[in-house]
Amino acid sequence: MKNKVWLILKKEIRETFRDKKSLSMMLIIPILIPLMVLGMSALFEAQMNEDINEYNKIGIAYEPTEVEKEIFKNLGIEVVYGEVDDLKEKYSFGELDLYLTKEDTVYTINGTEGASTSYASKLVESYFVAYKQFLQSEYLADKNIDPNEVFDIIKLDRNIAESNNYFSSYVTVYSFLFIIMAITVSATYPATDSTAGEKERGTLETLLTFPIKSRDIIVGKFLSVSLSAAITGFLGLILMEIALYLSSNWFTVFEGVDLTLSPLHLVVVSLVIITFSLLISGLCIAIASKCKTFKEAQSALTPLNFICFFPGMIAFMLDIESSVWLSMIPFVNVTTIFTDMTNGIVDWLDIGLMFLSTGVIIFVVLWLIIRQYKSEKVLFTN
Repeated sequence: MKNKVWLILKKEIRETFRDKKSLSMMLIIPILIPLMVLGMSALFEAQMNEDINEYNKIGIAYEPTEVEKEIFKNLGIEVVYGEVDDLKEKYSFGELDLYLTKEDTVYTINGTEGASTSYASKLVESYFVAYKQFLQSEYLADKNIDPNEVFDIIKLDRNIAESNNYFSSYVTVYSFLFIIMAITVSATYPATDSTAGEKERGTLETLLTFPIKSRDIIVGKFLSVSLSAAITGFLGLILMEIALYLSSNWFTVFEGVDLTLSPLHLVVVSLVIITFSLLISGLCIAIASKCKTFKEAQSALTPLNFICFFPGMIAFMLDIESSVWLSMIPFVNVTTIFTDMTNGIVDWLDIGLMFLSTGVIIFVVLWLIIRQYKSEKVLFTN
């Protein structure tokens, strides 16, 4: 059996590495991962270090006090005075980032939703906090009350343990999700070509005339597709680590944070890549084996690219932590476990259950494929 499986494996590997499309899927797609990491890091850097001059032009439709003018100056706010209609027109032409109106003691911040408006709004809110505190202090002083006794009635100390910031978790988890998606894309083409493609070309019928059991044929094809997917995964992991290392050193938004994975995490992630490659390869072969043509198989496998990515993305966005039950749900478990690892949590029970449940699914999928290949409806196109 080992000899026959090895022969099929060599045949499939040879065909995969000779095919330009398979090679491009395997080797080119992982290059997108470091581009994504560096691109997201640069975007976060730009957001954190936004120049105040890009959002500090604020229109004022009333006469401010000297104290207000001083606060404007200290906060770096560039004030433009005018009537409401005049300020509204200037805002519509982009000459202002926001404009303020006042009726009695009610101040209104006017504008429309947008990135610049968001920054300007926070700046104006800082102004109102400072001005409100001044007015409160003045009022208390007039009543012969020490403002410090009121404002400092309680004290707040911070004892928050240092951990990876939000941006670092975002970048590392999404880069891992892209590795998962790259593995899926890499497995799709060789799985399609070695099943539906061979049916369409008529070479599968020829292969089955040899004294080789369908089980050996399936195992050989399965290992070949898994190898292709795993190569993509490990190449993506290497490029991800390089990109994370560069991001840690290039961007101040990650100052004091080591984005790269520890040796223990690298070992676990490597095992996850191998396990996921086996799982997705089995699923791709199972689906493609039911199709009669290459094009039909490609259409059938397209949803799998989204199914492997979106459950994990949703789990991360909702900040779902791994648990005994989640560790047994395909696609979600790998993301929740990786998210925990980026937060310094390594739960060996959840990791073990993830490997165990995935192993059971792989075994069942292979068993079903072998059963499919014993039916003439699957083996032959017509």
